[in-house]
Amino acid sequence: MAEFIPFRFHVQLSLPESAGGGLVCNGAFSEVSGLEASMAPKTLKEGGRNWGEVQLAGPTTFSTVVLKRGITDAEGLWRMFDRSFRQSYYSIRLNCSIQLINPADPERAVMVWTLDKVLPIKFKGPDLNATANQVAIEELHLNHEGFVVNWNQPMQAVQNG
Repeated sequence: MAEFIPFRFHVQLSLPESAGGGLVCNGAFSEVSGLEASMAPKTLKEGGRNWGEVQLAGPTTFSTVVLKRGITDAEGLWRMFDRSFRQSYYSIRLNCSIQLINPADPERAVMVWTLDKVLPIKFKGPDLNATANQVAIEELHLNHEGFVVNWNQPMQAVQNG
């Protein structure tokens, strides 16, 4: 039987090569939501076609990805978040890889989502309580401009920047 892994999602956030490259954040989260793309279809009435409208692909929108209950080296992430709103680094976007860990073979990811042009928009730490057993990041919200999904990939090595 496979070992129980409370943090099933390995997440890496890094700077693009155009911004100097390097790892910003490396961590594990127990829940990921918002990996969603929606396309609004456009209809076109075509002359001579009396059996219905032509359906065309419209603009695609992407939901905010929410990472919950994570353990991470959040210092680099917090620095990036802080620079975005204090020092006008708002134009820098990150690369993000979310890997679903395979409990039967931890060297392989069941699925890997690669998010494009990521902007962290919300960082929520845990409620501090001396008697509680809390995680380092309660929630991290990421806006992005699209994603690619790959299946059955080797786990990506940690990049040290």
